[in-house]
This record gives sequence, structure tokens and C-alpha cells, in this order.
Amino acid sequence: MAKYIFVTGGVVSALGKGIAAATLGNLLTARGLQVVLQKFDPYLNVDPGTMSPYQHGEVFVLDDGAECDLDLGHYERFTDVTLSQDNNLTAGKVYETILYNERKGKYLGRTVQVIPHVTDEIKRRIVLPAQKRPDIDVVITEIGGTVGDIESLPFLEAIRQLRLEQAVENTCSVHLTLVPYIDAAGEIKTKPTQHSVAELRSIGIQADFIICRSRQPIGDEARRKIALFCNLPPEYVFDGQDVRSIYEVPLNYHAQKMDDLVCKRLRLEPPHAADLAEWERMTRMILAPPDRVRIAIVGKYVELKDAYKSITESFVHAGIPNHVGVDQVWIDSESLEGRDVGEGKLDEIFKDCHGVLVPGGFGDRGIQGKINASRYAREREIPFFGICLGLQCAMIDIGRDLAGLAMANSSEFDPATPHAVIHLMEHQQYIEMMGGTMRLGAWPCAIKPGTLAHRCYGRADVSERHRHRYEVNNAYRPALAAAGVVFSGTSPDEQLVEIMELPSHPFFLAVQFHPELKSRPNRPHPLFREFVRAAVEHQERIRAQKAQG
Repeated sequence: MAKYIFVTGGVVSALGKGIAAATLGNLLTARGLQVVLQKFDPYLNVDPGTMSPYQHGEVFVLDDGAECDLDLGHYERFTDVTLSQDNNLTAGKVYETILYNERKGKYLGRTVQVIPHVTDEIKRRIVLPAQKRPDIDVVITEIGGTVGDIESLPFLEAIRQLRLEQAVENTCSVHLTLVPYIDAAGEIKTKPTQHSVAELRSIGIQADFIICRSRQPIGDEARRKIALFCNLPPEYVFDGQDVRSIYEVPLNYHAQKMDDLVCKRLRLEPPHAADLAEWERMTRMILAPPDRVRIAIVGKYVELKDAYKSITESFVHAGIPNHVGVDQVWIDSESLEGRDVGEGKLDEIFKDCHGVLVPGGFGDRGIQGKINASRYAREREIPFFGICLGLQCAMIDIGRDLAGLAMANSSEFDPATPHAVIHLMEHQQYIEMMGGTMRLGAWPCAIKPGTLAHRCYGRADVSERHRHRYEVNNAYRPALAAAGVVFSGTSPDEQLVEIMELPSHPFFLAVQFHPELKSRPNRPHPLFREFVRAAVEHQERIRAQKAQG
């Protein structure tokens, strides 16, 4: 029978519940247990697919096309598993399901209520992964939001009910709280944690473990005080102080015997002890790399780094085999537009950068800046990597500058353009709904032998995740190929462009998919790994030139 762990948060949001849940999954997986993680969000959107990056951050896409919370990216990276739509639930999905069932008459005329119908649907989704996979040992469910929020109450009530229905050793609650340091008093304060746990207890849930997020170690005195007032042993209170890298967190909690104590509480007998030697070696490289490179990221949402969370983590991963740390230089694409943006201004903006990445996005804001970034990297022979919209901007740049299509554009940005080198896919033409209607999830890609893409992957066929509506217009492929473009990756039927590159350039490659969604710390994505390698080589060339005077 599967065991269930519920991760909740209190005091304030953004404390790192996702990292805590992912870390627990990491430690239990390292002990040979089969673990699955879920994220339950209380907002009424069916999924985050229609939400602004400024509202929600990155939309993480799974193989089956589910658009999810970015915490699922942490789950996949920390446990090296592939998740599905069963691993993310929103209040919107819950109510959508219940209202559909009500209209179908499945409730046999009964009044539909939060209790039992909403809570029953939440409980059904909690146990669903274990029902589908009998080999699952532990299901970890993170509840979004903060204890005390109105919208979280049905989820917490469902947890309360499920814990009553299960044997006491089959469930446990992990509560994450803030322990603030008050500069004026020169000490940390435990009262917010006490109130948060009391709030959780008033709902009927006793926290079995508490993780105290803080700027510095909480100390034994505070640990004992929290344990006393929150009704649990002191060793069940964990110090969650700030760290330099999220990849330190499993090592921190393992040192406090979190995995031992959770296994004891759930009466789990894991196959073996956790072997974190490789994770520790990897973390040492992240924290103290022998060298560093600088990569410019030219984006539209750079004010909120969470909008590119998987990209930032992919660079951390890619630095490991290259023995470098990657300094990410964030550049607002709108800053690369305007009459005053000449070569001198671009030289200043990209000074000391050894690679340029143009990530995805939607809408026409800042597009010319992304096109300018592509042109600058292409002409200056700086390693360039385009992702999704980055590929489309590269195609527009090359179409205008090399293929003689002066008015080349995307029909997304200029519906009247005479040369729509990027256009809307045929099956997208008449779709009115926005959510879940793009080319989503894993699609196969055939890679042409002898190309840069083939050298990066080391194979001729791959599967990558997508999230977009617009594609390269096949009518312009001959003109773009004549300008020097090699379409090195396509759909197996060759109807959809997946990868383009410029063989005349040291490293100029762009993809229509999102490779960052499949990168892992122990298995960096090949395209990110080789892009960083190219940046290292570019830096070495610059150093050699300077050394020669």
C-alpha cells in the first residue's frame, strides 16, 4: 500500500514548498523507493496555460501536453522521472470535472456541495497515481498557496479526511513556514511558525514535520521552542536556511536525517541507504566551478526570472560537464530596439558575453530586439541558441538579411506581411479557444546526419516538448536554404521544421521546441551542454587573441 506525504506552507508564499517536496522525493528515491509527486493549486484556472508569465512564471509542459506549474519541473529534475497530467491539479479542474458530472446526471439528483463532492474529487486525484501504478511506494502531494487562504480550504479538508480514512502510519504532514530574523532585535522569531501550525491544527491537521525557512540557522533553542508549541519532537523540526544553490537542499536535509525520520514515521523499509555521493560531487561543481562563462539571455519577461526557470536551471546543468559556472546576463529585448540602438550600443550591451540565447514568448512586444540579437550574434560569430520564438526571430533575421526578403516577418506580428516566413499552422487557423490548443507536449524529430544538431545529440531521432502555434512556412524553405540555412531537424514526415542551423557559423542553432523542459542535473540537455561548450571555446579564442596583443 502506498504512503502519502502532504506538503503545505504557512506565513507567506514563495518559501520553496516545491523545492522541499522535490527534495523529499529526491531523498526517498535515492533510497530505492518508487516515488511520485503531485502539485495541487487552488486557483480557478483549469491550468496555467492562459496565464501571464508575470502572474504565474514559467508554464512547464509535460510529455502528454499538460501545461503545469513550474514546480513540476523541480519534481522531474530532482527525481529524474517523467510526469503526466495526473500530477497537476487545480481547483479549476476539480470544478470543471464536478460540473460536467452534474450536467451528465451522475449525482442522481443530489445537491452538489463542496463536502463531499469537491473533497471526494480531490481525494480521488490524490490516490490516482498509486492506483494506476501499484509499484508506487510514496505519493508526495504539495498544496499550493498558504494555510489560511479561503481557496485552499477544500484541499486541506480533503487531506484531513484522507488521513482519517488511512491507517496512522500511511500518511504524514510536512509543513513549511517562515522563521524571520528581526534585525532590530538581533534574533529570530518563532511566533509566525507557531501561529501557522495552530492554523493548520484548527483545520484538523497536525503537522508531523516542520521545515523552518530562514536566512540563517535557527539554532537548538528555537528548534526546541517550536517543537514544544507545535506538539512534535525537536528532531522533527528541520532547519531550512537559505543556500547558494537549490541543489544543496537535499544534502542539507539528509544531514538532518529527514529521510530516516520520514521512513520511520511511515514505517517504510527502503531497499538501501541514500547514496548521495554523485549528487554531492555535482553540487560541488555547481558551487565552485574552475571557470565561468557569460551567456546573454534576450527575453521579454526578464523582470521575472521565474518565467525562464527551466532555462536558468538548464544552464546550471550544462555547466557541470563543461566545468564552468554560467553567469546569466539578462537583457530586455525592448532595450535592443529604437533608433539609438546601433552597433556601438549593441557592442556595449553584449560586452564580455560568450553566447546569446533568445528564448520563447508570445506577442509582438520586443520582437525587433530579439531579431537584432540574432543578427548581432550571427554577424559577430558569437554562439547563438534560439528556442521556439527564438527560432522564428532567427528565421525573420535571415530572411530579411540573407534571403532577400526585406519584408520577411511572422504573420503573428504582421498579418499583412508579403513574406510570412513564419505562419499559423493550418489546423490552428480556426481555433477560438486559447487554453490547451497549441502544439503541446512531446513530438518526434528526425535529425539529419552530419549536422551540428546530430553531433550534439549523437543520434538521428529524438523526442522533444513543444508549446507554440506558429511554424516555419514551408513555402520559404528553399529560399532560406539557398541563403545558407540547414534544416537539420524536422518532423518524420518533413512537414514541420524542428531545428535550423548555419554551418558557416561556429555555433548558430535554433529549435522550435523547448529543450530546457527535459534537462536534468545528472543529464544536461545535449543542446544546452554543447551551446555552453561553444561559449567556453569562444571565450578561449578571445583570451588567446588578448594574449597575443
